[in-house]
Amino acid sequence: MPNSDLDAIDRHILEVLQVDGRLSVVELADKVGLSPSPCLRRVKRLEAEGHIAGYRASLSRERIGLGLTVFVGVKVDGHRDENATALQQAIKAMPEVVSAHLVSGEADFLLEVVMPDLKHYEEFLVGRLLKLPMIKDIRSNFAIRTVKLDAALPLGHLAPPVPARKEARKPVKPARQR
Repeated sequence: MPNSDLDAIDRHILEVLQVDGRLSVVELADKVGLSPSPCLRRVKRLEAEGHIAGYRASLSRERIGLGLTVFVGVKVDGHRDENATALQQAIKAMPEVVSAHLVSGEADFLLEVVMPDLKHYEEFLVGRLLKLPMIKDIRSNFAIRTVKLDAALPLGHLAPPVPARKEARKPVKPARQR
């Protein structure tokens, strides 16, 4: 449930920080139309309330050698709580799994797995996933091309947007007449 205490400036701060979390407080304050002190207080409050979960560098998967992305549908053997709980714990311990979701449909869980190549995925699949006793079925879908990744979260439902700031206009000197 979204927090109704967020106003348009809070939303703007969140939008700006999603694009560039390394901005200084002065730069952020300028972008959202506040002075630095109130801006910093708002950021600290947003962090304390959990709206800002953390800051991290977004790495290029290709540049660091993780060029293969696989979406893995996992079906749990029997719908017992202990199986689902054990699978969730096993998934959390696998650094290759960068996201995992409990889903409806054919699979019970949908995993996003990153690997250097197909050989590494085969080793992961055979050596780790298929050895988990609570797994009934696995379906792998290989990403051919990434179209959108690490997008900013949409915040339009939180508060009305902040109107665009008008830049201070310098008066135009009339042209000299000759």
